[in-house]
Amino acid sequence: MLISLYQMQPISGDAAGNLSKIAQAAAAASDMGADLLVTPELSVSGYALSPAQFSEIAEGRDGDIIGALREIAAEFEIAVCAGFPERDGDVVYNSAVLVRPEGGTEFYRKTHLYGDGERAAFAPGTEGPCVFDFAGIRTGMLICYDVEFPEYVRSLALAGAELVLVPTALPAGIISRRVADMVVPTRAFENGLFIAYADLCGEEGALSYSGRSAVVGPDGDELARAGLRETLLVSEIDPTAYDDCRKQNPYLIDRRPDLYRLG
Repeated sequence: MLISLYQMQPISGDAAGNLSKIAQAAAAASDMGADLLVTPELSVSGYALSPAQFSEIAEGRDGDIIGALREIAAEFEIAVCAGFPERDGDVVYNSAVLVRPEGGTEFYRKTHLYGDGERAAFAPGTEGPCVFDFAGIRTGMLICYDVEFPEYVRSLALAGAELVLVPTALPAGIISRRVADMVVPTRAFENGLFIAYADLCGEEGALSYSGRSAVVGPDGDELARAGLRETLLVSEIDPTAYDDCRKQNPYLIDRRPDLYRLG
């Protein structure tokens, strides 16, 4: 499978403008033969918004945002993963959706909210990530901070995931760079799976983003890595090519969960 990542400069608070940018990236990725385009956390709305702004933009799963993403996926014959503020009654979640070209969808709500800003704007998701089939590859979704919790990624690996999609809004700074350059490859290596980590870039209001989007293989190697600017990455994903890696590092098989004390 050929996967693409769009490292994206968001247009703050402009869903229509961001959807247009996602459509352009989908067209380019499709032209290169990609099966899937992964865009960043809250790529539809922008990330640096107030709770009131997120609430105004937020829509349900039957709203115009998902409808527009369905149109993009169908027109360019490519699946699209995008972050958006999701409304469910009076509650707003930081969510991601994967829309297939034929219109089918998979949803995930961020469970580990980061910082006071996210906690003021969103409710945490109450369900763990699920594993679903995409193009013959067992796939799961997390959002940004979620991937930094080793037991959470491990839960996907134990459920059979071979690929984890991670829309991200990582702020600039040395700690964030450690996450992008060290933590994400470690999560891929210790679980024997691919991670597609798609970050925002540039500046939005007072917030600067780290960039450094990447596709990382089950051996921890970078298959594609962006810098600081808008970038469209493309990489081949083939889980069977890493069978020897998993044999050398059989972490999932050699676990001793009866000895672990997890609180």
